[in-house]
Amino acid sequence: MSQAIISGFSALSREEKIQVASGFASDPAEFIRDMQQYWYHDAKIQDTFSEFTENVLSNYCLPYSLAPNFKINGRSYIVPMVTEESSVVAAAAAAAKFWWPHGGFSTRIGNKIKPGHIHFMWKGTGSGLYTFIEDIKPGLFAAVHDLEQSMKSRGGGVMQITLIDRTDKLKEYHQIEVLFNTADAMGANFINTCLEKMAEYMTAQSIRLGIGDCLEIILSILSNYTPQCVVECTVNCPVNDLIFPETGLSGQHFARKFETALAIAGVDISRAVTNNKGIFNGVDAVVLATGNDFRAVEASGHAWAAREDSYKGLSQVELRNDMFSLCTSLPLAVGVVGGLTNLHPLAKASLQLLGHPRAEELMAIAASAGLANHFSAIKALITHGIQHGHMKLHLVNLLNQLGASKQEKEQAMEYFKDKAVTHKQVREFIHKQHQ
Repeated sequence: MSQAIISGFSALSREEKIQVASGFASDPAEFIRDMQQYWYHDAKIQDTFSEFTENVLSNYCLPYSLAPNFKINGRSYIVPMVTEESSVVAAAAAAAKFWWPHGGFSTRIGNKIKPGHIHFMWKGTGSGLYTFIEDIKPGLFAAVHDLEQSMKSRGGGVMQITLIDRTDKLKEYHQIEVLFNTADAMGANFINTCLEKMAEYMTAQSIRLGIGDCLEIILSILSNYTPQCVVECTVNCPVNDLIFPETGLSGQHFARKFETALAIAGVDISRAVTNNKGIFNGVDAVVLATGNDFRAVEASGHAWAAREDSYKGLSQVELRNDMFSLCTSLPLAVGVVGGLTNLHPLAKASLQLLGHPRAEELMAIAASAGLANHFSAIKALITHGIQHGHMKLHLVNLLNQLGASKQEKEQAMEYFKDKAVTHKQVREFIHKQHQ
């Protein structure tokens, strides 16, 4: 492996990039073979994928699955999910089927306002800054007038501009916070373009007024923390309906254990992180399937979980009058136009499957998938444990890792039907079949 800097890598052909990269692999021939076999034969489709990003060598495939029987706000859905974790889709589908006769999932969304900021340092007086911003505020709106025409035609645009003094946290540090309505788009590029245009106008006006030395723009960027895009998702049923024969628990006992499990996630950060990961198992799978930014959604959700004095679970249970109510609330900034939602063939198929939803509807669907996964996870944890079901579903992955034949897989599925599944036991089972 060469220790020299690689120059001009982006200008190389795909085959040349693969050849260069193979020099870093422990098995160059295997690496080259892997890169080549996942390339689409349809050149048009491959060109679409290759242009999503840069230095593309191949395609990384994840399963595209469906979870049926979701009833959300009275409407029936089959929900597309993209995930590599074996139990996620099964858990979502099982919970959706359970909640169907109980009215399904109900959601409430406040609005879709998203923030962006111009972060800057100010060396002048506070009163001077206030006067400057108030004087140029109409110009800040005007600076993006042409940029927001398309967004305004869809009901969006720049909503509000506010000066925020952050000098209590960092000397000379201030923000211009701009609130945007991006309609059915996630809107990241629109927001960033508007912010940069406003920052240019601020700089030009400070120079025109002879106070350019007081202002230094540091950066202009949207915030992925979107507390004004919060979705609240709830399921309800009588406590006595929470009887699952395989658990041996009464509905009352099940509900109390469930309540205690979430109480623990409210006071212990170690449990809270894993509790919330269980919610994002479902949320991320829908976000990925629809071509949205799961990294932004996750970052915002975890920030929301830490918005008070400590990081806490994103779900709550209420037991009242023999009724069980489970709720999650989290920010979910997603879009149904622009970005990969229009470019990725399967993202387009997902939105078609969901009936071409508006952004608010997709927010509701993703949150419902998250709550469904969460319910199934806690149900497993407080009864027979998470591994009982997870490892059954993971059995196929273990068999594939061990190179089991089709016949051996069938035999193993039958053998482990009523037994615990571990990597060691599966390996020993396959070894015996070879004897």
